[in-house]
Amino acid sequence: MWLYCAKRFVLAIAIILIAVTLLFLMIRAVPGDPAAVLLGPRATPEMKAQLHQQMGLDKPLVLQIVTFFGGLLHGDFGFDVFSQRPVADIVFEQLPYTIELILVSIFWSAAVAVPLGCFSAVRRTSVIDQVVGVLAVATIAIPSFVMAVYALLIFAVTLSWLPAIGAGDGVWGGLTHLILPSFAIGIGWVGYISRLVRASMLEILGENHIRMARSFGISEWRIVARYALPLAILPTVTIIGVGMASLLSAAVFVEVVFARPGIGALIVQAVAARNYPIVMGVVLVTTFLIVTATTLSDLVNAALDPRIRERM
Repeated sequence: MWLYCAKRFVLAIAIILIAVTLLFLMIRAVPGDPAAVLLGPRATPEMKAQLHQQMGLDKPLVLQIVTFFGGLLHGDFGFDVFSQRPVADIVFEQLPYTIELILVSIFWSAAVAVPLGCFSAVRRTSVIDQVVGVLAVATIAIPSFVMAVYALLIFAVTLSWLPAIGAGDGVWGGLTHLILPSFAIGIGWVGYISRLVRASMLEILGENHIRMARSFGISEWRIVARYALPLAILPTVTIIGVGMASLLSAAVFVEVVFARPGIGALIVQAVAARNYPIVMGVVLVTTFLIVTATTLSDLVNAALDPRIRERM
């Protein structure tokens, strides 16, 4: 297991380096001069040249990349061109809001979807199984930003049951402001995870060790909970880890719709202003989160199923 962990750690570092380098090049390829955007149409060539020098854009591209990674080794993400504050401070001020939103969304969706998937597998072809299947497909087909808009219009504007914008103050205010955004992100995952758990459970329930357990007179629900579910949940753990990128992209739209603080709203503003240091800081953090989530899901799968680490 330690050898498997070491290999996954080295692979994660390599992925982060490659991804950040590619994204660095892609950001530099975006049309438009950031100095012209920041200074406005009345900026003189001297003012633009000074800002280029301040942002390091006057250096060759290779030197810009080397300088950027050199700063990362010392924990330096650069400085915001507007406020002159450290980028790390700005990003990590907004990061907890996004992580909170993602964790709440995936937690409640998995808590609902896993029992639904198990029940649908045990009661296959029943009316409830068919209803769950239809609802699952319907929720998967609706994009999160569309769900966010309709949730906002129905529950916040029309019914006035829940707050519409912001993150709230205090524990109760924070929880109430999380309901609609987490619903918009998590509802699609309910359908996706329930279908995945159902398919995995049906496959596991047909294996020999399950038949053996039934021959000993063990109750069906105990077989499901103790023998089938730990194996059937493996694909779900993998999908949640791999789906971190999808969760982050959904959080971008949801944070904009509900005017919530977070790295989603932060990167939208930074891209519009060509604020390269903020964009790179957010990209670096999100890449680290995605790679970390994928690595953790692989480690959990390897811990639950020894065959995985033996194949690597």
